[in-house]
Amino acid sequence: MPTYLSPGVYVEEVQGGARPIEGVGTAVAAFVGFAERGPFHEPTLVTNWNAYVAAFGGFVADTYLAQSVYGYFANGGGAAYIVRIGAPAAAEGARAAEPVALGGLRVAALPEAGGQLSVEVTDPGGENPPEDRFTLQVKQAGKVVETFEVSTKKNVKNYVVTQVRERSKLITVTEEQQGRPENQAVTVPAPVPAAPAKVRAEEYVGHVDDRSGLGGLEAIDEVTMVAVPDLMAAHQQGLIDAEGVKTVQLAVISHCEQMGDRVAVLDPLPGMTAQQVRKWRLDDAGYDSKFAALYYPWIKVFDQASGRNVLVPPSGHIAGVWARTDAERGVHKAPANEVIRGAVDLGYKLTKGEQDLLNPIGVNCVRAFAGRGIRIWGARTLASDPAWRYLNVRRLFNYLEESILIGTQWVVFEPNDDRLWSSIRRNITAFLTEEWRRGALFGRTANEAFYVKCDAGNNPPESIDAGQVICEIGICPVKPAEFVVFRLSQFSDSTSLVNE
Repeated sequence: MPTYLSPGVYVEEVQGGARPIEGVGTAVAAFVGFAERGPFHEPTLVTNWNAYVAAFGGFVADTYLAQSVYGYFANGGGAAYIVRIGAPAAAEGARAAEPVALGGLRVAALPEAGGQLSVEVTDPGGENPPEDRFTLQVKQAGKVVETFEVSTKKNVKNYVVTQVRERSKLITVTEEQQGRPENQAVTVPAPVPAAPAKVRAEEYVGHVDDRSGLGGLEAIDEVTMVAVPDLMAAHQQGLIDAEGVKTVQLAVISHCEQMGDRVAVLDPLPGMTAQQVRKWRLDDAGYDSKFAALYYPWIKVFDQASGRNVLVPPSGHIAGVWARTDAERGVHKAPANEVIRGAVDLGYKLTKGEQDLLNPIGVNCVRAFAGRGIRIWGARTLASDPAWRYLNVRRLFNYLEESILIGTQWVVFEPNDDRLWSSIRRNITAFLTEEWRRGALFGRTANEAFYVKCDAGNNPPESIDAGQVICEIGICPVKPAEFVVFRLSQFSDSTSLVNE
């Protein structure tokens, strides 16, 4: 309390009773896979396709990470974390181009360089420049990306080999003969990217201690969906077997369940028919989780690297549709009956009878409809519990739980009394009322849509003595109209005859 020592008028700022709860983001994806370049096992935020290309390079043959990220942004995704795996095998497996001569130097591109480079030597300005000094510039697509003021003397700080080794992310330099090179430029071909020689399931799983693999994503709180599209690339190339695929997908599901605020977007194995997917889902995989969703079949998209249409796992494009639906309608809307942008065909054309077999077991089908494009035609999780059958219900709860969790942090260490309980009820009620008005909760009135109980009834003296505040919240989510039934009957309007 302030102390008043002399007469006068005093103005004080006081904390208002209401502390509004703000909704958290619901559409931040995380992708794990192979890339042309970029840091290994370091979750890196990208907010558009150009940012991804700058950090990780473009499309790489026989891999799906770049295609999935491109499809994610094309379908409405706004932010994503990229985890590049395959180290060190990927770097060792890249076939480096032969070094080229540059005066007495030999210059080669690093595996992470990605494209063709141009390296140029110029002498420093001024009269009588030192014989050992020169400027080394690295250009990519005609633009200077690295500049080094270096020397050929080995006993100085800016020795060319040392400077390039410590600072360059694109080239390596070795010195074959002493003396400053003449002014000249050479073209340095890029190394040929290659997939890792072997990928173990452990590399996908990673560990939280060293922030590798999925473990590195535990520190990124805003992630809400996780996809591992290059798991299928590794399987196709014989780097990981079917059992390894199941191991990794179970690890992704486990990661989402442990975090409690994200959902796994799973891909089926390539080349499967509807009957094979059904068998794989029930007998081989057997997943049962309310934090995972599976989509079938693969989709065909245009590959800018090869200039032809190729089949890719659907998870990246699906995650983009989730993000688009969240932005346009809200997380409570099932991300289904939505067009997949960029999809030109399907790997397998499903019939209604085949979907009748897949939908009840939680396989979300992608269908082609005449005049309506290629659309997602399912919105279920892989849960056997009917309460968590629908994907939008799971994601709505994730959103509400995380929003309330973050928006009530101020409660910690406050006096545990009626005043605190009243504030908690008021703030959470205001937040849920707004969600009800947006159509996220079912009920004609707010009282029908939810309730918030935080009073002496569920905060007895023993809970207070234990330092606990207990607030019970019940909500009635809106579920999708999955089966729309119109009942038609024929009848004779005899009353009109009588009236005449």
